[in-house]
Amino acid sequence: MSEAPHISVLLNEVIAAVAPESGRLVVDGTFGAGGYTRAFLSRGAEVIAFDRDARVQPFVEAVRGDFGDRFRFVNRPFSEMAAGLAELGVDRVDAIVLDIGVSSMQLDEADRGFSFMRDGPLDMRMAVDGLSAADIVNEWAEADIAHIIWLYGEEHRSRAIAAAIVKRRKEAPFERTLDLAAVVEKAVGGRRGDKVHPATKTFQALRIAVNDELGELESALEASERLLKPEGVLAVVTFHSLEDRMVKSFLAERAGRTPSGSRHAPQIQTGPAPTYRLDSTRAIAPSEAELSGNPRARSAKLRAARRTGHPPFDVAPSASPSRRAVR
Repeated sequence: MSEAPHISVLLNEVIAAVAPESGRLVVDGTFGAGGYTRAFLSRGAEVIAFDRDARVQPFVEAVRGDFGDRFRFVNRPFSEMAAGLAELGVDRVDAIVLDIGVSSMQLDEADRGFSFMRDGPLDMRMAVDGLSAADIVNEWAEADIAHIIWLYGEEHRSRAIAAAIVKRRKEAPFERTLDLAAVVEKAVGGRRGDKVHPATKTFQALRIAVNDELGELESALEASERLLKPEGVLAVVTFHSLEDRMVKSFLAERAGRTPSGSRHAPQIQTGPAPTYRLDSTRAIAPSEAELSGNPRARSAKLRAARRTGHPPFDVAPSASPSRRAVR
């Protein structure tokens, strides 16, 4: 099972940012099928990979068989990478790479319940325990369902969708993905001719809520300050605007780039000394060549930054959307 069913997005660009080579220790925070990990190992680096999805184990064994003890795997979410590294006796690394969101193999496995295009149980959990999508749509109050669909899916018809969900669940609980997709499609008026399926944003919102994806990302970004060596690289690939805004905001703050109030005036540094130096103020998008071979990469963005030698920021209690949405 050495061939990965998931194509690593922006792979060449991530490699260029990370510069994996002999003597460098790279954390792959989202192992998946091992695409990034294999690329780093093939160039001589050592890799510690994290993933909370237990189903990646066959890919873990395949990579271990090919690369031996230069590869280590931790079955934890990347939000817990500091604790996972500490257990391995590691306190500093040369690079941290995060590929945020759901993988192609998760989408393509109907029994995971991530896709509105394949019939399966309404699950959406990346791990094997905890809250499921069925729990949310069958048990949460209408206002709470509407809130997460609006907040995480940026769906303007969130109230209509939540009302339709609550009305239908009185007849029978939701158990299958296509059942929920049909109710959402009807609530928003169908739009079958659109390129984007009417249930796209609702399914995205449920998945993010089930897996606390923004909370996970927030924790990992803050941990990166403590784990990266000076000149260490943080590289994050995102797939929707909520993730990208969080990464962009974090890096801008940590790089000391505070808006000056005028687009003609320079940025003003305030507060603590910057902990990151931006490789670029703009995100990197996939090339036309990559998009032609992997259409799923169309919304991907890469942001990379390099750790300075200054101490980490003192982190105040979070007020991010990921925390506010929890009931």
